[in-house]
Amino acid sequence: MSTALEPVRDTNLPNRLYTGKVRDTYDMGDGLLLMVATDRISAFDVVLPTAIPQKGMVLSRLSAYWFEKTGHIVPNHLVAMAYESGKQAVPDNLPTEVAARAMVVKRANRIDIECVVRGYITGSAWAEYQASGTVGGDPMPTGMREGDPFPEPLFTPTTKAETGHDMPMSLQEVRDMVGSEMAARLEDATRRVYEHARDDARAKGIIIADTKMEFGTLGDELILIDELLTPDSSRFWDAALYEPGKSQPNFDKQYVRDWLSASGWDREPPAPELPPDVVDRTRTRYIEAYERITGQSWAASVETGS
Repeated sequence: MSTALEPVRDTNLPNRLYTGKVRDTYDMGDGLLLMVATDRISAFDVVLPTAIPQKGMVLSRLSAYWFEKTGHIVPNHLVAMAYESGKQAVPDNLPTEVAARAMVVKRANRIDIECVVRGYITGSAWAEYQASGTVGGDPMPTGMREGDPFPEPLFTPTTKAETGHDMPMSLQEVRDMVGSEMAARLEDATRRVYEHARDDARAKGIIIADTKMEFGTLGDELILIDELLTPDSSRFWDAALYEPGKSQPNFDKQYVRDWLSASGWDREPPAPELPPDVVDRTRTRYIEAYERITGQSWAASVETGS
């Protein structure tokens, strides 16, 4: 396939069901969806006007890696990667650029909760702690530094907003929304997947500081959906350079967040264009995260999608 760096921002396939901040989803019939990870990037819950070339390819491939690695913990929606031509359920007429960024998945009933788990104090959790000594409304140990690990990973769910900002949810609000049994299942599955991935990645030199997951149901079965443990949905830190008390060297979109914050943007649409050097460095960081975690070269992975 082509390895050209022109970004794929949007797709124009028939039967589009949903356009998210990053993903476009299409109805394939027979209980299947085509989920396309575009090269769009969002920050502070706003889609930026600048795309990151090949980003969608990284997201789809890294999600597939983690779906396979965690399938013994909780089932997921992945059926096949769209570039795997000849496999059952994979369309044979997809544009190459779309197939390289897409996966065929089972259609589930989405649970409208972002299941966030935090292993280290950073981001909005650090801001809350500095202001009140709490995270998710719960008191935390005194004297924590930015980047310190929590004694145990924290489950801090949020709403899943179609537009605007996701808002924190208390555990009682989750129970009120989905019932006590499902709330417990969501928390347990989120923690177990995170802990498994955290240990896997740490052995490869990456700290997964936090991440968010989405779930759906197929009948009575709870399954992981959307993306999983990507640089878009997680904070990946370089374990070799980890040092609590400051912002950590990272392989995620924190670099974009930092640039946007320094630009003076008020975090409301429209967002500013990203300069070329920020785009290039972000793309490089995403690819390095993929290579470290999977142990595969990016060039080899792109070739398997030909």
